[in-house]
Amino acid sequence: MNLNQLPLNSLRAFFAAAKHQNFTKAAQELCVTQTAVSQQVKGLESKLGITLFNRMPRGISLTMEGVRLFPVVEKVFSDLSLNLDNLKLGTDRELINIGVVGTFAINWLLPKLRDFYQSHPHIELRISTNNNIADTFAEGLDYTIRFGRGNWHCTIAEHLFDTPFSALCNKTIASYLHTPQDILQHTLLRSYDINEWSLWFNQAQEMAHCSHTASITFDSTALMMEAAINGHGIALASPFMFQEKIAQGQIVQPFDIYLNKGGYWLTRLDIKKQTLAQIAFKSWLLKQAHQLNNE
Repeated sequence: MNLNQLPLNSLRAFFAAAKHQNFTKAAQELCVTQTAVSQQVKGLESKLGITLFNRMPRGISLTMEGVRLFPVVEKVFSDLSLNLDNLKLGTDRELINIGVVGTFAINWLLPKLRDFYQSHPHIELRISTNNNIADTFAEGLDYTIRFGRGNWHCTIAEHLFDTPFSALCNKTIASYLHTPQDILQHTLLRSYDINEWSLWFNQAQEMAHCSHTASITFDSTALMMEAAINGHGIALASPFMFQEKIAQGQIVQPFDIYLNKGGYWLTRLDIKKQTLAQIAFKSWLLKQAHQLNNE
């Protein structure tokens, strides 16, 4: 097909609607009406001879054709934006969008980025943090660094390293802990996984009824650790990720008992091709992880 037959506004309307999975939100982003977005998308579908969205009573979703087209259009607009910025600044940069679990970003990735930029000054990383829930497709992410066991749908996952969990608290609370059972006398700080403390007690070979113990649930491990530092309870988290706070004496690991819940993975959508810049970042990250695993 002659690309001159594809209006830019129609592609922009499709891109915005696909990102939000919603014509109204796309219209708000583009500062036009919902009807205008809908008409632009219909015009694009007509020219291509395919259906890009499933229209449902309560919203829209991409068809398989739409899913295939989205990363193509996303790359076009991303490259255009970056090249215009490069022209304005007189530079030649490549951009990589990365979504990262906050704990990983703060405690492991950020301290190492100086090394990456020294080796790859032409690559710009755009990093957004999350609480392990990221929509790689809708957010236009090239890579997502997640915690888990590597089994995400339509995703290529490459293992970085495991980070077993253990009980962590401040020195005051630790002074009252002589056996794992003593933990039940204090507030349990937990993440979204309601079973993790029970699993840890199983590792400790202790029968514990955690459901009868006071608890606070957090969607941010960093926030949970701040609560532990301030004496609000006992957290279950990775000592490795908080080794600096342990070295500083802000946090104590009272028991040498670990629960392996998984590890960190570098992931990307299997439908997206990698650029040379993305491959360079992946190679650097895997090398850093490999050095850690061999220590």
